[in-house]
Amino acid sequence: MNESYKELLIKKDRGAKETLARIACMVPTVLLGLLTLRTGFVYFFIGVLLFGVLDYFVFQWTDIEYEYLYLDKEITVDKIMAKTRRKRVAQIDVNKIEIIAPEKSHQLDSYRNRQVKAKDLSAGHDLPEQKLYWIFYEGSQKYVMNLTEDFVKTVKGIIPRKVFTD
Repeated sequence: MNESYKELLIKKDRGAKETLARIACMVPTVLLGLLTLRTGFVYFFIGVLLFGVLDYFVFQWTDIEYEYLYLDKEITVDKIMAKTRRKRVAQIDVNKIEIIAPEKSHQLDSYRNRQVKAKDLSAGHDLPEQKLYWIFYEGSQKYVMNLTEDFVKTVKGIIPRKVFTD
């Protein structure tokens, strides 16, 4: 029995939308805080507290990492928010995978026009040691993940005809 264990942690890049959301929440909090100090008005202080709670949740939702774990013919993906909360977002049985290939691979040509539900579990682009891979699963799902060569090699040991690295 081939039992391998691989773990990979990917930090999702904050895009313009996430950065804008953080700024849009922090600016009113700071302004209300300054008004509270200047005037001492209680309603401004309540506004600071409410925007502070909103800031907390926005910062939680915009600081995301993905953890890929390969163990015993199964890839599990957990979403880690602000390094405090963890949620399982995908569980992939390796034997049900149709194909794993880099995003720009010619092996994916017959899959590109397929209308399937896609889950982006990546940093959003290639990283120095990690390529962006597409994984087609059970004919109805597509996962986009950043994988290292070592991680792909481990999966290729189980399903060599379905994993491509070109």
